[in-house]
Amino acid sequence: DIDPSKHRLMINGLVKRERVFTMDDLMRLPSVSRIHFIECGANSAPEWGNVALPSVQYTHGMLSCCEYTGVLLSTLLEMCGYDQQKGRYVLAEGADGSSMTRTLSIERAMDDCIVAWAMNGEMLRPENGYPLRLVVPGVQGVSWVKYLRRLEVGDMKWAAKDEAVHYIDHMPDGTHRQYTGIQECKSVITTPSGSQTLLDKGYYNVTGLAWSGRGSIKRVDVSVDGGRNWRTARLEGPVLPKALTRFNIDWVWDGKPAILQSRAIDSTGYVQPKINQLRAVRGTRSIYHQNAIQSWRVAENGEVSNVQVY
Repeated sequence: DIDPSKHRLMINGLVKRERVFTMDDLMRLPSVSRIHFIECGANSAPEWGNVALPSVQYTHGMLSCCEYTGVLLSTLLEMCGYDQQKGRYVLAEGADGSSMTRTLSIERAMDDCIVAWAMNGEMLRPENGYPLRLVVPGVQGVSWVKYLRRLEVGDMKWAAKDEAVHYIDHMPDGTHRQYTGIQECKSVITTPSGSQTLLDKGYYNVTGLAWSGRGSIKRVDVSVDGGRNWRTARLEGPVLPKALTRFNIDWVWDGKPAILQSRAIDSTGYVQPKINQLRAVRGTRSIYHQNAIQSWRVAENGEVSNVQVY
């Protein structure tokens, strides 16, 4: 158990003033409240090789979107006078049993990272990192270090166990790709989706979610014929950077087999790839950062199942 009155956050390393903050110290500082998604780097991982899971909860369920409140990490680093010449990376360390540690670039640390104490208007719950959690918008969830107790500024990557051996990408040429934390542009249709059943032909609202770790969602296209033809869906506001965006589109099902897909485009112009496009670059033996277009097959009897369309 962590007693918030005794919890401390240390900032050390390449800084002019090493400091130890209490919770009261942190909560007196200027705060921000921002809505961001958090996604596990292994979300959709079983689908790299072939169809493996039946429903959207299993294929894309390691994902959520919440409002986080806290002090910007940049505020704390500036208070400590971080070395702007030599300081290139920040190590974040948690107070959990494994002392979870992750490396961040100084550019990311000074951008939109938050040392958060609240989530959805209330103090963080224990399972969400109480009393402090690092929020790293757009980056895989393992970098959102829980029970945050120390931040160290350094001049090189730390190569901690959970970034040098774990959370690496197996490339087709046998090499390991490290430090690939950004969750690329992705979307999924949530209704109709796998394990659901359409009761009769006629009108349906096709709806889903889109998100990008590099910015905001600019457009989502939907296909009902396996990607041969696309229509642009409606985006439901607010459309926020590095947050979930709901999309909807009207569809009249004629009772014939159909394959539903969504394709997201973010503010950088990145287009969500098809599974064969992603495999051409990443192979089939990876685990993390699977952001391919998801396909749902609607059978004549209305049953919806997970398929892969190339």
